[in-house]
Amino acid sequence: MVAQTLALFISCFFLVSALSGEQQGVEGLGEGQVKFFVFGDSYADTGNNRIALASSWKFPYGITFPGKPAGRFSDGRVSTDFIAGYLRMKTPIPYRWRKQLAGRVKYGLNFAYGGTGVFDTQAPYPNMTTQIDFLQQLIKDSVYTKSDLETSLAFVSASGNDYANYIAMNGSTAGFPTFISNVVSQLTVNLRRIHSLGVKKIAVGSLPPLGCLPTNTATSSFQQCEQTQNALVNLHNQLLLQAVTNLNNQTNSASFFILDIHNAFWTVFNQTQAHQGPKFENPLQPCCVGVSAAFSCGSVDENGEKKYTLCSNPKSMFFWDSLHPTQEGWRAVYSTPVFQNSLKQLWQN
Repeated sequence: MVAQTLALFISCFFLVSALSGEQQGVEGLGEGQVKFFVFGDSYADTGNNRIALASSWKFPYGITFPGKPAGRFSDGRVSTDFIAGYLRMKTPIPYRWRKQLAGRVKYGLNFAYGGTGVFDTQAPYPNMTTQIDFLQQLIKDSVYTKSDLETSLAFVSASGNDYANYIAMNGSTAGFPTFISNVVSQLTVNLRRIHSLGVKKIAVGSLPPLGCLPTNTATSSFQQCEQTQNALVNLHNQLLLQAVTNLNNQTNSASFFILDIHNAFWTVFNQTQAHQGPKFENPLQPCCVGVSAAFSCGSVDENGEKKYTLCSNPKSMFFWDSLHPTQEGWRAVYSTPVFQNSLKQLWQN
């Protein structure tokens, strides 16, 4: 019991530290008027995963911000932080910390859990349907009112865990297009449900080029993307665009829109002149990797010896580990014209 209490105290200390350095964005929505809700996976999670299980709570995660592991799957800030910064809003606290940091609930909540998908995956955490259940229960409990929801925004991150799980479960290549259609269909149900709860503006991220993740480029020494996976990603994004268009037509609104993470990644990878943000010598190479396939960033052996290598400067790398961007990588994505243009839709009625 004492150990559990101490762990909780340490966790709260880490979390408060992580929430103390939010960045500033453009002039815009007032903090007291708008709530920001987040659903999804590790590209958006800011600390929901359990400390004992998640790599995001292990060193060297968090070394850039807040300077220690704090539950983000990066060396620092992730997509949620940059979007909140753009809105001049506080980063919403993780759902699991809503009681310990009750004073922050008024700004919204982050329901995203690393490793999850729209369907169940091998990660022992709530899928997106259950994440939305959490918000619905809070509404029933009068934590949020109808007027709170009418002036709120939501960001939905579905970054490929369903597809990783499909592959891990030996799903067939021939069945992949049908499974992609099923994923987008369920994602559409989720978007419609968030809207039905009263949220008036909902951004959903397009799928990044999964074939360019370090876990898929390692075999080419981080030089070449895997084209088959990227072709499947394109199908997902085409279906998602159709779904969002249909949702807006069905609701006679402009409530739903896509944050173009996919083309923002490509802009950074291609390092075009139009991109004035951070540039990287080899954007496909990660900063932190396991010493072998049996280990990953943050791994240690039974003697506590680290089993990973770490680059000297995370700011020089786009990818942090085998799946996730660095803080500087997310900053580069956020800085691209295509992503900035996507964000502007938050202001449109």
